Amino acid sequence: MHMMNKPLLLTSFFNRAERYFGHKKIISRTAENTIHEFTYKEYAQRTRKLATALEKLGMTRGTKVATFCWNHHRHLEAYFAVPCAGAVLHMVNIRLFPEHIVYVVNHAEDEIILVDDSLLPLVEAVAPHFKTVKAYVICGDHVDLTKTTLPNAYSYEEILAAASDDYEFPEDLDENAPAGMCYTSATTGMPKGVVYTHRSIVLHSTVMAFADGVALKERDVVLPVVPMFHANAWGLPFACVNLGVTQVLPGPMFTPQLILDLFEQYKVTVSAGVPTIWLGVLQEQQANPRDLSHLRCLICGGSASPLGLIRAFEEMGIEYFTGFGMTETSPLVSMSVLTSDMDDYSFDEKMNVRLTQGLTVPFIETRIVNENGDVPWDGQTMGEILVRGPWIASDYYKDERTKEAFKDGWLYTGDIAVYTPEGNIRITDRTKDLIKSGGEWISSIELENALMTHNKVFEAAVIAIPHEKWIERPLACVVPKPEFKEAINKEELLESLGEQFPKKWVPDDIVFLNEIPKTSVGKFLKAKLREELKDYTPQA
Repeated sequence: MHMMNKPLLLTSFFNRAERYFGHKKIISRTAENTIHEFTYKEYAQRTRKLATALEKLGMTRGTKVATFCWNHHRHLEAYFAVPCAGAVLHMVNIRLFPEHIVYVVNHAEDEIILVDDSLLPLVEAVAPHFKTVKAYVICGDHVDLTKTTLPNAYSYEEILAAASDDYEFPEDLDENAPAGMCYTSATTGMPKGVVYTHRSIVLHSTVMAFADGVALKERDVVLPVVPMFHANAWGLPFACVNLGVTQVLPGPMFTPQLILDLFEQYKVTVSAGVPTIWLGVLQEQQANPRDLSHLRCLICGGSASPLGLIRAFEEMGIEYFTGFGMTETSPLVSMSVLTSDMDDYSFDEKMNVRLTQGLTVPFIETRIVNENGDVPWDGQTMGEILVRGPWIASDYYKDERTKEAFKDGWLYTGDIAVYTPEGNIRITDRTKDLIKSGGEWISSIELENALMTHNKVFEAAVIAIPHEKWIERPLACVVPKPEFKEAINKEELLESLGEQFPKKWVPDDIVFLNEIPKTSVGKFLKAKLREELKDYTPQA
C-alpha cells in the first residue's frame, strides 16, 4: 500500500481559505487614519489579480520579487501571489542601512519591488544602485505616480484594477522550490540570505497550530506586530490563511496606543512581537487601561524578556510565550510552554519557566554543545545551541560564510544556552557577547533580566570591558524609568545583584544612559556599546 505523493505547497493554504473561509475578515490599517476591512473571498480575488499583474511585468517561475512594506493586506496578497505562482518573495527589512538594502537587492537579483508609498524616500535614495530591478510597484491608497523619481513605476491598485482574477495557480510546483527569502540583520559584515521552500513554510505553519504552543485556530483574531519583513512575521500570516483566522494588520508607524486600541476594538486573541514592543504596550496599558479580556496570549522573541514584563501580562491572565528562533530557522525552534509536571509549581516557579526559551518544538532537534561535548541538563553548564529540522536552512544563499555556520548537518546558532533539568532551553548569551572573566563564563542576559526587574529600571544591557587581571569584566548600562531618573543610584542596583549572583558575576560598575542603541529589529546593539565604552574605567 502506498500513500498519495502530494507536494506540500502554499497553494493548498490559499485554496482552503478561499473555499471555506471566504466570509472571514482581514482588517488592514494602511495609513494613519485608514482601515480597510474585507473578506478572504475579496482577498483571494485580489491575490489572483496580483499574480496576473506581476506576470505582465515579467514575473515568471523563479523570479525574485521584493517587498519593502509594512504589515497590511497588500503585503499579505504578495505573500501568496508570488510563491503560489512559482516565483520567490524576498521580504526586505525596511530598517536595514542603505548600503545593506543595496547589497541584498543586488545579491538576491530582485527584478520587481513592491514598495509602500510611505517608504518611497528610502528606496528612491538607493534605487540608482540597483542592478537587476526592472519595475517598481507602489503600494498605497492614493498613489500619485508623478511624484516619484523611480523609473518604471506602477500603482498597485491600478495594475490590480486592470488585471483579471481568473488566474489559476500552477499545481505542478516542487515542494522544495524556493517560496520566500529573508536576509539576516547583520551586526557585522553584509547580511546573509536564507531561502525558505514551500515545504519548509507549510511544515512550520502547521506547528504554529499545535495545542502545546500557540494553538492557533479558526476562531482566533491575530495581530502580528512582528514585521512581515522579518522572518515571515514568525510564520503567522501563512498559518492564519490556512486556518481562516481573522487577521488584524497594524500597518505603518504604529504606537503602543494604537496596538492597544486595535486589541480592544477587534477583540484580538493572539499577538506577537519583540520585548521592546511589549514594554511600551505594558506602560500604556498601565497608564490608560483597555479591555484586554479577549487577549489569550502574546508570543515574544527576538531577545530576552525581563521577568517583570512576563509577570505583568501573566497577572492579567494573558499567557506570555517566550520563544527562540532566528532568520535561519524560519524562525520557530522552541517555546516556553507549561507542561503537566508544572501544575503544582508556584506562580514564581511558573514565571521562571516562561523566562526560558522553552521546549524544542516538534519536528526540530536541538543540542547544546561545548568543548566537552553535549552539556548535562543541569541548568548551569553552558554551550552553543545546534539546530536541525525541516525548516532550518542548510546554507546561506550564494554565500561563502555558510562554512562557519553549517557543519555536519547542524546549524551552529552562535547562541549560548543551558538545558534546564526539564529540557527547556535557557539562552544565556550570544557567543560574541559572552563575558569570560578569569576563566568563568558570565551570562550578560541573566544580569540584564535581574536589573530589568528592578522597579526603577526601564532597560539594561550588560557588556564585557577589558580588564588587566581578569581579561574581561561585566559593565552594566542602565536606562532608568523617566520618573526615577534623579532618584536612582548604582549602589542600590549593585546591592540587589549581589543578593542574586556570585560575587564574581556582579558588574564592576553601572553606567546610566538615556537609551540603549538597538539593531533594526529591536535587539540591543552591544557591539556599539562596547565600542563607545571600550576606554571606560570603572569608578570603584
